Amino acid sequence: MKRIDFIKRFGLLTGGASFVASNLWGTSSSLKKLLPEVGIQLFSLPLLLNKNFEQSISMLSEMGYSYLEFFGPYYFSSPSVKDTWKKYSFFPESDNPFSGFYGNSGKEVKSILSDYKMKSPSIHTDLETLENHMGELASGAQECGAKYVILPSIPSDQRQNLDQYKKMADRFNTIGEAAKKEGVLFAYHNHGYGFTENKGIIPIHYIFENTDPDLVFLEMDIFWTLGAGQNPVDLLNKYPNRYKLMHLKDMKEKLTFDGDGENPQQWYKLFPNMTSCGNGIADLKSIIETAKKVGVKHFYVEQDMAKNPEVVLQESFEYLSK
Repeated sequence: MKRIDFIKRFGLLTGGASFVASNLWGTSSSLKKLLPEVGIQLFSLPLLLNKNFEQSISMLSEMGYSYLEFFGPYYFSSPSVKDTWKKYSFFPESDNPFSGFYGNSGKEVKSILSDYKMKSPSIHTDLETLENHMGELASGAQECGAKYVILPSIPSDQRQNLDQYKKMADRFNTIGEAAKKEGVLFAYHNHGYGFTENKGIIPIHYIFENTDPDLVFLEMDIFWTLGAGQNPVDLLNKYPNRYKLMHLKDMKEKLTFDGDGENPQQWYKLFPNMTSCGNGIADLKSIIETAKKVGVKHFYVEQDMAKNPEVVLQESFEYLSK
């Protein structure tokens, strides 16, 4: 399946094209000892993982990565989500058509990671599993050692208007409460939609401000935050102690959406602008320094479905850890 078809189906990316104010950006500088440990989001190399999971983990460990973040679906995910993934996944003919743990149980994954001195603080999942299968999700997350269960995107049919965003805030609170009862924490990973003012309200800010800070946490993706024309440092300072995790990637040029970021056509335009950390114009040093001050604990490199992960993931690690 072509990458754009996959993106359209699962709503995993965001982007577009128009120039933004220079104060959102900066000349990338050395992050000397800024990140003593660097994580990796596995959406960066799904094909390699499916080909040989343990060999891929070994490669990431040898690069220097200390921890990782999985993306679903998993064997414990909602049946309908698994059925959809099998139809549209990267590897539909594989014995293991899902991503998740690549044919392993949560306990087996934890054991493999331990062999390479790695861990997994968080996993990405989907809205249906979060709302309808929290018990199984929490159990699977805990088996692999994860603390956070994260929603990577809001389905497009459930963010068509401001009322839906408002209802999503209530749903997030309910999910967060259910997660806490099961011994895990719920977080939302932003893309670039929801930042356009609607009737005097910025939808994504409404969600942040109308969810319980003890139940709903945040994971910032700096690429899509910049793609929406937002300043990551300002958002981190505006919502201190809400962001606990972060996705790191860089931008080749100062580009933002050519619209509101709500549809895949806008997302895909910005996708080629993604590059390894340190090879672009995002002021990663200021973003990371601020993030650490306001409570972010886990920093993941994510270069979505990288064409040459063996090269670009090493570049990002070396930049962030020198």
